[in-house]
Amino acid sequence: MDAQNVEVAALVQKIAALHADIAKLPSLSPSPVVDALFTNLVMACVPPSPVDVTKLGPDAQRMREELIRLCSDAEGHLEAHYADMLAAFDNPLDHLGRFPYFSNYIILSKLEYDLLIRYVPGLAPSRIAFVGSGPLPFSSLVLAARHLPNALFDNYDRCGAANDRARKLVRADEGLRKRMSFHTADVANLTDELRKYDVVFLAALVGMAAEDKAKVVAHLGRHMADGAALVVRSAHGARGFLYPIVDPEDIRRGGFDVLAVYHPDDEVINSVIIARKIDAHAKGLQNGHAHARGAVPIVSPPCKCCKMEANALQKREEMATTELSI
Repeated sequence: MDAQNVEVAALVQKIAALHADIAKLPSLSPSPVVDALFTNLVMACVPPSPVDVTKLGPDAQRMREELIRLCSDAEGHLEAHYADMLAAFDNPLDHLGRFPYFSNYIILSKLEYDLLIRYVPGLAPSRIAFVGSGPLPFSSLVLAARHLPNALFDNYDRCGAANDRARKLVRADEGLRKRMSFHTADVANLTDELRKYDVVFLAALVGMAAEDKAKVVAHLGRHMADGAALVVRSAHGARGFLYPIVDPEDIRRGGFDVLAVYHPDDEVINSVIIARKIDAHAKGLQNGHAHARGAVPIVSPPCKCCKMEANALQKREEMATTELSI
């Protein structure tokens, strides 16, 4: 066995052991034990790795699929916990930095925004949908407050309790409250509504199995407006043990032109795919950005300023939190 295969085998064995420990937990709600196990899992998956999780054997694939579901459940418990904590403040938005991964959302949201304006030139969205927004809609909050201050955001989640929690976070900010709405709905039931959006964001955990994700993308392709942008969160390498991997070909088959694919190499876990709904009358060409089928347009990040901004914000949030506790 060559060195690369040895490395992959060792990683899969380590992930399988963590999966076994996580699967035994009586609860996935935040606790020192739960937090430690998931921290170890993330730390194992983040470093660059030669593993291609889509080519693992059947047993490893089943383990991976179950692990992604466990991660999804744990993420839901974590977000609900912090949403309730934040809701206790007079203005929850002043305390978002208490969430341990808030800086990651700052970086990811800026990255997605920069990729959008870089690969969809002239884009000036007035209405945006975020599908799978959850109880802590950080992405929508950051995009609305920092990058798209004139856009309306419609957040969709299948869980009514998640939407109830999310509404409480914007209750004290009149401006954001007027621009952000929350809807309890399955994306499969959205049809005509999708035509009014300039951009649709698809959260990483909407459609966890590859075939389910492909069905969601195809549904969006049938109902989104021609020329509208689609932002899909995916994963790459070992990070595919944490989140589903989206095949750009499934996005193309869904009726989109894939404009850019970005794989991070830092603490941000999700890859980002930027696509645009093909105009049925334009024979697949979108403003000169059509790519040959099979050629994946993997790109570098637009800039490093998003990480610098996130670090500065995190320091300000930590200082504010320290002052509140004195």
